[in-house]
Amino acid sequence: MIKINPDKLHRDQLSFHLVLTVMSVFMALPIVFIVNHAFKPFTELFAYPPTFFVNSPTLENFRLLFHFSAESGIPASRYVFNSLFTTTIVILLTLLVSSAAAYALSKLHFKGKYTFNKINTLALMFVPIAVAIPRFLIIKNLGIFNTYLAHIIPMLAMPIGIFLIKQFMDQIPDDLIEASKMDGAGNWRVYWNVMLPLVKPALVTVAILTFQASWGNVEGSSIFMDDESLRTLPFYMNTLVAQSGNIVAGAGLSAVAGLVMFVPNLILFIILQNKVMASMAHTGIK
Repeated sequence: MIKINPDKLHRDQLSFHLVLTVMSVFMALPIVFIVNHAFKPFTELFAYPPTFFVNSPTLENFRLLFHFSAESGIPASRYVFNSLFTTTIVILLTLLVSSAAAYALSKLHFKGKYTFNKINTLALMFVPIAVAIPRFLIIKNLGIFNTYLAHIIPMLAMPIGIFLIKQFMDQIPDDLIEASKMDGAGNWRVYWNVMLPLVKPALVTVAILTFQASWGNVEGSSIFMDDESLRTLPFYMNTLVAQSGNIVAGAGLSAVAGLVMFVPNLILFIILQNKVMASMAHTGIK
């Protein structure tokens, strides 16, 4: 009898692994292209027909990036700091807000619970651009225009995070919560000491989604900021081509910008991929 998940590779699995290998290579092609594209000299960036792999790797595009950064009034390190600082705060607060809201919607009983669940589900339908004007008015009226809070507060509303964590918490038996309360634990202790450790895969997945949303966000810098020193790295990278004033140099800067913005996402996913896979598997359990 063949095990579904044997300890060692079985010959009947070879065809399955072959298919996965082909698919993996195909899906890795965009990553290979981004890396190669950043190291291409100008002649290869504008070559026709375009080349997939770089033939003569160069660091000229990276030199141009630091050159334009040095010429501007604000160093690139300032944009990097702004992005890292705001992204870290957004991740921590989003995990706290989303998990607390998910616990309330999943395990607590209060008036309007069903309505709030529906509102959160409907919120999944809205793209950020659809609420850009309401967000601007709220930021303006709160008096946090041109502050770090303008980067942070709009990102805390994450319906997909609440939905995902709630799906995990729905599968945790209520008997476990009742037993904890019989031992003297209140709602806060049940949430912090019982529920959060059991939904770690969901928390990691939400953390990755939050990082991607915050790290690549340009809305805060372009709409809520007039102070250049408070803008983030994605905004700076998006304006490099315009700042260069040169199509040739702009192409190289654009290639480097794509690599710089992509690498942190790749590293984070590689580090946390086991938790993400556990999250995918767990959500399929009924």
